[in-house]
Amino acid sequence: MADILLHLLPHIVSALLYAALGFHFWRTRWRETNKPLATLPMQTWERAAIAGALALHGAGLYDGLFGAGGMRFSFSFALALMLWLAVFIYWLESFRARMDGLQPMVLPLAAACALLPVLFPQVRMIAHAGSWGFKLHFLAAMLAYSLFTLSALHAVFMSFAERKLHQRSLTKSLASLPPILTMEALLFRMIIVAFASLTIALGSGLLFSEEIFGKAMVLDHKTLFAFASWGIFAALLAGRHAYGWRGRVALRWTLAGFMVLVLAYIGSRFVAEVILGRT
Repeated sequence: MADILLHLLPHIVSALLYAALGFHFWRTRWRETNKPLATLPMQTWERAAIAGALALHGAGLYDGLFGAGGMRFSFSFALALMLWLAVFIYWLESFRARMDGLQPMVLPLAAACALLPVLFPQVRMIAHAGSWGFKLHFLAAMLAYSLFTLSALHAVFMSFAERKLHQRSLTKSLASLPPILTMEALLFRMIIVAFASLTIALGSGLLFSEEIFGKAMVLDHKTLFAFASWGIFAALLAGRHAYGWRGRVALRWTLAGFMVLVLAYIGSRFVAEVILGRT
């Protein structure tokens, strides 16, 4: 019992830290007050606190994934890892752009996902996890998932900011966000890197399926959803290059591609592990 609690403790503590930091950023960046609107740059201690939560959460994820000698995985660890990478990317971006106004949304989501391995502890052992082909496939897939998750969050924020600007409603939450053009440039930087990572993940899955999965590539619903998402994001980038797509058109394509990608793995694993009880 004590060993189980020890393994769960990093997930619980990091979730509490994420939640506390999310509340702090909401209170200092989003909550409306009678004081004049003024942007508050991210403080050194805030970056250090996020780094501490990331380190603790990362240690818990590493122990959960690789602590048993092999590699274990599940939909709960997939979501927790995706949000860990999302918070990490925002943390890195905060050194070059104003990211403090985006924290009140990403940190509570990270807190919720950090608790998922505690609430849904079912895992399955991954075969062939030691092969270099699997490692390439896994790292590329997780990077793509996390960046597309962050892109979807970004799209939601951009939609929120554009609506407020059209309503000529200047609120504290809006004032704390980066300029729309800066957010849009960051959105497409993330989508380009995520699209390249997804391409590598799908390509490695096709070329090294025997080495990675121990069998030939199967055209199942997971594969179909993954390629459908790839096609959506390819169309978005082509439309951006050829027709200058931006604003609501780009946001809708981003969210559509993200939802299809989530269904490719997270949805299927949730149904299999939680609803059907399979591992």
